[in-house]
Amino acid sequence: MTNHDTTHHDTTHHDPTTARTPRRGTRGQHRLGLPVPLIVALAAVAAVRVPLHDLGVVDEGSPLAAPLVLVPLVLRVATVLWWRSPRPFLALTTVGLAYGVLLTITHQVLWTSVFRQDAPRLGGNLEGVLPSTVEALLLRAAAVPSGLLTGMLLGVLTGAVAWAIDRAIDRAIDRAARRAPRR
Repeated sequence: MTNHDTTHHDTTHHDPTTARTPRRGTRGQHRLGLPVPLIVALAAVAAVRVPLHDLGVVDEGSPLAAPLVLVPLVLRVATVLWWRSPRPFLALTTVGLAYGVLLTITHQVLWTSVFRQDAPRLGGNLEGVLPSTVEALLLRAAAVPSGLLTGMLLGVLTGAVAWAIDRAIDRAIDRAARRAPRR
């Protein structure tokens, strides 16, 4: 093992054999891998798309739709790598969960504006069985896990990408350090 390998998680000291700066957020200050305000900010950047989509301001397939989805995801990965988070997977999974919460809240708040008079209704054997208020509450409650799961899956995906990139960078630095002449 190189010196870098043995100090990879002890980030309180700069490793002179690498050109990489020490990891930020060490000594337990950021157990989630990033400061909580940064986690919330990254989630909020992605959540901007939700009301724009729900209210029909930006339609699927429009020139703005893809950037509104992809830019926040790339920003998450870039941020966790720049921050040198000791836990990129956990950090971005947490961002994803925070985004899922914002997504769910936004969908609930905009529910009546989005559906107006065409709110979803139960069908099949349950059609007309329950009072409309109970039916609306059930359908709104059913939407909650969907939003949370969407956010969590995006967090896991970006976390896995960031973790893989972070490890690849560390391996490249280790290889370069082994090839560098010793003084």
